Amino acid sequence: MPANPTFHRHDLVRIATEAMRERGLEPEFPDRVVRQLDAIDGPGQDDDPRVRDLTALPWCSIDNDDSRDLDQLTACGAMSAGVVKIFVAVADVDALVRKDSPIDTHARTNTTSVYTSARVFPLLPERLSTDLTSLNAHQDRLAIVTEMIVDAEGAVIDSTVHRAKVRNQAKLAYDAVAAWIDGEGALPEAARAVPGMDEQLRAQDAVAQRMRALRRAQGSLDLETFQPRAIFDGDRVVDIRQQVQNRARQLIEEFMIATNTCTAHFLAQHGGSSLRRVVRSPERWLRIVDVARKYGEALPKEPDSRALEGFLARQRKADPLRFPDLSLVIVKLMGSGEYVVERPQAEPVGHFGLAVRDYTHSTAPNRRYPDLVTLRMVKALLRGERAPYSGAELEHLAEHCTRQEDAAQKVERSVRKSEAALYLQSFVGQSFDAIVTGRTDSATWVRVFTPPAEGLLQAGEFDLEVGRKIHVKLLSTDVEHGFIDFEQVLVPPRGN
Repeated sequence: MPANPTFHRHDLVRIATEAMRERGLEPEFPDRVVRQLDAIDGPGQDDDPRVRDLTALPWCSIDNDDSRDLDQLTACGAMSAGVVKIFVAVADVDALVRKDSPIDTHARTNTTSVYTSARVFPLLPERLSTDLTSLNAHQDRLAIVTEMIVDAEGAVIDSTVHRAKVRNQAKLAYDAVAAWIDGEGALPEAARAVPGMDEQLRAQDAVAQRMRALRRAQGSLDLETFQPRAIFDGDRVVDIRQQVQNRARQLIEEFMIATNTCTAHFLAQHGGSSLRRVVRSPERWLRIVDVARKYGEALPKEPDSRALEGFLARQRKADPLRFPDLSLVIVKLMGSGEYVVERPQAEPVGHFGLAVRDYTHSTAPNRRYPDLVTLRMVKALLRGERAPYSGAELEHLAEHCTRQEDAAQKVERSVRKSEAALYLQSFVGQSFDAIVTGRTDSATWVRVFTPPAEGLLQAGEFDLEVGRKIHVKLLSTDVEHGFIDFEQVLVPPRGN
């Protein structure tokens, strides 16, 4: 496919940069951050005798193929009668990024890394997030370690939190690990180099699947969102691909959810306030009930995550093609997540989507500022020190982090649209199979399957039901604004 003569990768970077500035995010690091970074001469060190040496454990990281900011490691050990101890190590970013330092101040401004296919705008300078504070392979690093005892049913029956030194024995990637678990690929080379890593991965996968089944039974929602990602070859967008869920992603997801819950419990048990991640019980529950009724299902009149999960599971099985669109409807009606301050003895707000009462963000301090805040709160308790944040500071941070995370997500969505528009420029005039994904009085949206992209229907029938399959022709794209326009065609041309 020829390179687009007008727009290239650097244009997408410019579009992302402008979108960040428009939404109150800082795309570049200021000089004061660079000066502090230049003064850091190596990874964090701590001779505190309470820091355990766990470098001999068979730790591994599992992340995206191109991820270099490694926040977590996992390991496990069998106990008895199906009981397993799960270890999760989270990078001690605070060892180098102190509260109120220039690097911390910039991170507090953005509160999150912004991920676009053309460029990642990291929370922390790359020399930290991809090196000195990253849990890189074969490097000793400081970490916060959560040890969880998981029973044969997948329930966490006990947990402890402590500081430790860890060493990543194998840097692995989701897709390769999942292919091996499913019998569709070889054990990744980095895992083969570590004796017993194959048994480690099998055991971790088995525990994660038990944990996943238990969460689903308790009402945790299994949703599937539409988030296609541009694939580059140098400066050219050569493909658009939808991220596929797999067993390795589920493994990490389950362990991180459990760790976040255990961290929330740890802070609460020690009488500390915490920055919680919550999704409130849906105020628009009756709208969700109406949606289910259109599918011939009856949900209770009061919010019930177990009933909703049962409905979603049946729809995923009955109509996987349309399930991402149903998921999007439910996500919008549930409302977005937010950060709140939970105080000792207060009734937790909880996370409706995960069906848990106690939940914080603690497992990605290289990528999210709330996780770094939580890490500092945990470290202070472990050291017997005063909490590093007052209640008023936490309240301000909760509002600020919620607002900035929303801004970052809007930037990512808008850039994904521009990426898709750039890729589709060379397909103008071609026809595609599509499905109607949304409709208002004035507009109809459709999603084409291959490549996965969504746009506006500019011509054709405008009273189409959401979920209907149609054929469309690509009329035009606008990379600058992320617009993709289609018209309905009654009969697809031959050869399509």
